[in-house]
Amino acid sequence: MKAIVQTGIRRLELAQRPEPAISRADEVLFKVEAVGVCGSDIHYYRSGQIGDKVVEYPFPLGHECAGTVVAVGAAVVHLQPGDRIAIDPAVSCGACDQCSGGRPHTCRRLLFLGCPGELDGCLSEYYILPASCCFKVDPHTSLERAALVEPLSIGCYAVQLAQLKPGMKVGILGLGPIGFAVLVAARTQGLDWFGVSDPLRYRRQLALAKGARVACDPHATDPVQALGDALDVVFECCGQQSALGDACRLLTPGGKLVVIGIPEAEQVVFDPHLLRRAEIAIQSVRRQNGCMQMAIDLVENPDLDLDFMHTHTFALEATSAAFELVDGYRDQVVKAVVLPPA
Repeated sequence: MKAIVQTGIRRLELAQRPEPAISRADEVLFKVEAVGVCGSDIHYYRSGQIGDKVVEYPFPLGHECAGTVVAVGAAVVHLQPGDRIAIDPAVSCGACDQCSGGRPHTCRRLLFLGCPGELDGCLSEYYILPASCCFKVDPHTSLERAALVEPLSIGCYAVQLAQLKPGMKVGILGLGPIGFAVLVAARTQGLDWFGVSDPLRYRRQLALAKGARVACDPHATDPVQALGDALDVVFECCGQQSALGDACRLLTPGGKLVVIGIPEAEQVVFDPHLLRRAEIAIQSVRRQNGCMQMAIDLVENPDLDLDFMHTHTFALEATSAAFELVDGYRDQVVKAVVLPPA
């Protein structure tokens, strides 16, 4: 089968790899139909690592996946060939203390698609996963929309962790797909005041069109001057040191910083005196925990505008162009989706 592998910094190649076959009763073989290009994919593409996760070449990338079931193992009862599915790319063991305690997303032996040393990515024609990672979606839901389920599930989980309440003022720093996923998820919870920050003008304009009250360029304006210093919750969605510092200054005393962005740096710094004096709580987000169905409900809602998040489509053979587009923030990209051949 055809697959995309990373062979060096900023180098992707089309390769032939063996087609997978079911070997366990709980497995699902599916045709990969759509793969979103994620910011973490771009980290690996650009620098070859995220923290201590270092790519060994050649390496297959990709984890934001939707597809169609081809075959199922004997123990799989909730899926059958022909079903359209969205994929949770995290494979947990189901037996450790974290899994037993309702935290499979922090499983001690967790394996993640497209993560060095763990599992191959899904930028390929076929893939096999445990049935527990495969979630059925309505057949009328487009494949591109189904590929949004994974990033939307992160937004849903972050909003859940934030414990938002009506009337709260919310900040979102970084308007990539995850920032927009947070905006979508929070609006479904009834929140109506959002201040956003992003250096890209087209993304600020898009956020204002989708419900934000105030938007600023953090490179041109102090976010505190634009958004105020009384926000109840700030979601940091870009992995930048400057955004982490801005978030702490934007929060009201007793506010909460929700950290979703993945920094390229090994370490980040907080002002401990500001955190202490304002008693700011910091909540990190580890992917998603039990929010796949919540995200599926969003993509299956025909009245919810999500198409603005999917801006570009590429064939598998053009994956390099997709990565270059996303890495360079070209052509007003929000989310690029790769469609392996039918």
